[in-house]
Amino acid sequence: MKAKFYAAAAIALALASAAHAGGAHDHSPKHGGVVTEAKDMDYELVAKPAAIQLHLRDHGKPVDVSKASAKLTLLSGTEKQEVELKPAGDKLEATGTFKVGPGTKVVAIVTIAGKPSGTVRFALK
Repeated sequence: MKAKFYAAAAIALALASAAHAGGAHDHSPKHGGVVTEAKDMDYELVAKPAAIQLHLRDHGKPVDVSKASAKLTLLSGTEKQEVELKPAGDKLEATGTFKVGPGTKVVAIVTIAGKPSGTVRFALK
């Protein structure tokens, strides 16, 4: 009797795992940044002292950012910096000098084709 129960439980677990895997998408960073998900979109922020990039994925697929932009607010300690990101290939990007050390908080307001896409928050590690 126990063997049948364990066999049935194993089959049920395998089916549940397969069903979950089929409906899920990967939220891991693809470019070495920090990922935040909002409304089925993944926003990956790659922040370096000389460049900031924002990669957008919809259900795991890159989003066309040719008509997109983003306004970032960087909060590092008591310092605040505003940054405009513009299309650069398959991502949004800005170059310059940025304070983006561990603990920096970032708020991004993303616009695609003139329409607000979302507001996302990041905490840099």
